[in-house]
Amino acid sequence: MIRPRIAIPVPTSTDPEYNVNGWKQYATAVERSGGEAVEVPLGEPPATTARLIAGCQGVLLPGSGADVNPQKYGQEPTAECAPVDLARENVDELLLQDAHNMGKPILTICFGTQMLNVWRGGTLVQHLTGTAVNHKAGRTVPIAHIAAVVPDSLLGELVAEEEVTERDGSLLLPVNSSHHQAIESAGDGLRVCARTPEDGVVEAIENTPDGLGGGFVVGVQWHPERTFDDSAVSRALFARFIGEAAAWVPRPTSPPAV
Repeated sequence: MIRPRIAIPVPTSTDPEYNVNGWKQYATAVERSGGEAVEVPLGEPPATTARLIAGCQGVLLPGSGADVNPQKYGQEPTAECAPVDLARENVDELLLQDAHNMGKPILTICFGTQMLNVWRGGTLVQHLTGTAVNHKAGRTVPIAHIAAVVPDSLLGELVAEEEVTERDGSLLLPVNSSHHQAIESAGDGLRVCARTPEDGVVEAIENTPDGLGGGFVVGVQWHPERTFDDSAVSRALFARFIGEAAAWVPRPTSPPAV
């Protein structure tokens, strides 16, 4: 198998320490799964970014301490909404556009999943309240809660291959958690494929069979890169993503009109 190049943007334009530690974890998971991680800087001219990502076979959108600009889904920011990071959002949108145009596989994580959903026309809950589940547990809590995964889904296929408890028609997957926002309504061509059983918070989305872009578009709200060593499901998710990227071929361009 070739080592596909995976475009991963720098997580933030404001937090160098987070960038160094965070980006390395995503890159390590990609490279241990057989891919080559390609750092996409923020703040470069769009043409420069476009040339860089043109040579990549897949896109991974990582987490961030920022929140997606709520004006992009028709809301004004609440007091709990973190500052936006327009440089990161601009790069994510370029990556998503390229991947969808070319049918490249996409894996998104936490903030990246929220970006995918909003880019597709979905909405977010700006701040989770009234739930006993600790969605903002943080990186020091290896298992924060359970995600109930729909068996008849792409994510369900990956989970079902590993030892996961089944209950009430769902596959129960222990996950970590580091977020205070969540998906409210799924974007165009996306479907919810996992929720927290106790409060119904969306934990994962993926392309519908007739969704936009390529066949592999998966977004999870938790951080599988942090549990790569300990979780067979995390390793399976990255392995499938890298396998899809290795198998990707450019879409044929239309011949010029005569």
